[in-house]
Amino acid sequence: MGRGSSRTRRLVVILGVNLALAAGQLLAGLVAHSSGLLADAGHNITDVAGLTMSLVAVRFALRPRSPEHSFGYHRGTILAALANAAIIAAVTAAIVVVSVQRLLHPRPVEGAIMVGVALGAFAVNALAAWVLRERGPDLNMRSAALHMTADAAASLVVAAAGVLIVVDAHLRFADPAASLAVGALIIVQAYRLLAASLGVLLESAPSDLDLDALTGAMVTVPGVAEVHDLHVWSLSSEVRALSAHVVVVGHPSLEEAQAIGDRVKGAVAGPFTIAHSTLELECERCTDDASDPCLMDSLAAQASTPPR
Repeated sequence: MGRGSSRTRRLVVILGVNLALAAGQLLAGLVAHSSGLLADAGHNITDVAGLTMSLVAVRFALRPRSPEHSFGYHRGTILAALANAAIIAAVTAAIVVVSVQRLLHPRPVEGAIMVGVALGAFAVNALAAWVLRERGPDLNMRSAALHMTADAAASLVVAAAGVLIVVDAHLRFADPAASLAVGALIIVQAYRLLAASLGVLLESAPSDLDLDALTGAMVTVPGVAEVHDLHVWSLSSEVRALSAHVVVVGHPSLEEAQAIGDRVKGAVAGPFTIAHSTLELECERCTDDASDPCLMDSLAAQASTPPR
């Protein structure tokens, strides 16, 4: 079974479980008059939407490359993660509004129902997080597993609030307080997901990549004098691309220069997980200005200068 097929199967299973769990929490929240359970149900509804997008993205990323999409469809998983962050933020706003209203206008809450349903939700979400966990860096699957982990933590918070209400009915403010705590967990989750997604979409260098070490590995290849105009970016959480200008020693033949380029690609492919490398081989540096490699900055400045 391929990795894509395995991810699809796990996402489908967890999607069905979360759909049933969200419906159960919503019903229990209405019966128990618990904003905490309703907040947790809302969080699980975002998971249903998020898992659906993750599932679609996994299938989308498996599509073969085409002349119009020469890098394939790997960015689909990042777009799904970004959409997940937007949905999470919207649901958080709704949770905060309901929680503040309950703090200002408290209502009797069935603490026992809160405890039972929340503990059941914790068990389900913890199992789902374990099923979705992966050692790899895939942001799409990480976001799905992170959803489940945050849900498990949120369910424990709701259960703790229910215990307080069972012990003393006058502590009913613990219910909206718990929903606000759930909202805070979601905000942290959304921020991390949003930052990671935007980093990929803005083609930033991967945060876990040591650029100095990468350059050093390229320079140590026999026949390489210098590396400049280096760019490394991510197509997805698992697929990285690189482009660079490589100054070679002397004036090698085309065949010799190609062999040097192949050795450079081999030096970065495994240790730095670079899936695609594009190298421009030079006998001399293409510009004498180290701060403006190959006129890239000056061309960008010209494009941004308004016409007179």
